[in-house]
Amino acid sequence: MAAPEKSFDQYLTRKLSQKTLFSMLLILFLVIWSFIYTGFSITDLFIGIPQIGELFTAMFPPDWSYLSDILQPMIDTIRMAIVGTFIGSIIAVPVALLCAHNIAQSKWISVPMRLILNIVRTIPELLIAAVFVAVFGIGQIPGVLAVMILTISIVGKLLYESLESIERGPLEAMTAVGANRIKWIIFGVVPQALASFFSYVLFAFEINIRAAAVLGLVGAGGIGLYYDQTLGLFQYDRTAMIIIFTLVIVVVIDLISSKVREKLT
Repeated sequence: MAAPEKSFDQYLTRKLSQKTLFSMLLILFLVIWSFIYTGFSITDLFIGIPQIGELFTAMFPPDWSYLSDILQPMIDTIRMAIVGTFIGSIIAVPVALLCAHNIAQSKWISVPMRLILNIVRTIPELLIAAVFVAVFGIGQIPGVLAVMILTISIVGKLLYESLESIERGPLEAMTAVGANRIKWIIFGVVPQALASFFSYVLFAFEINIRAAAVLGLVGAGGIGLYYDQTLGLFQYDRTAMIIIFTLVIVVVIDLISSKVREKLT
């Protein structure tokens, strides 16, 4: 009986080796094909390196006097992130409830909702912002709406995955005593998912600060408008000031958010 088992193990190992070899060859083909059709050249890369050095040289020293001009736009960017995150997080809750199989309890509801959420997640926030700019015009409203959509896609995705891992015991007990769906969610689902929800919101806020900082490149308000303006006028010392200021704000917010999320988990 040992011989057939040994031959089966050898066959399985050979099949796995063939699959591994095929996967490696396929990846190698895709890499080579991508290099050829993108026109990537190591020579061009080395030729461009001195130009990168010239750009950084033009950026330093930064124009520190420009800080007073970009303070208000940076505050506007933070406000955009706060408002968009707040509204998006609220909308993400019912979206996540409808996406979770154990909450919606019907694939006719959860599967289409997941499909819609996945489609939204694939659209870049700059493209979303550009569409809203075309509809509402240049300003902070398109930025807020773009951040809101981004928040729904992030928090909705993370939250419904968290909801599907909650304990079924409290839900079954409430069903047994005749609790309706609203009480079932409020007293059975919310207590188990609340800490995770706040953690996801803070995580989304970190991402939204960075996203809101560049949405102005398409006219969605905030500090991004000044990126576009200074780069277009070759005022690289002012661009450097914007980058440094944005970096400091993002790092500070990330540190605060990380500390808060550690307390929640």
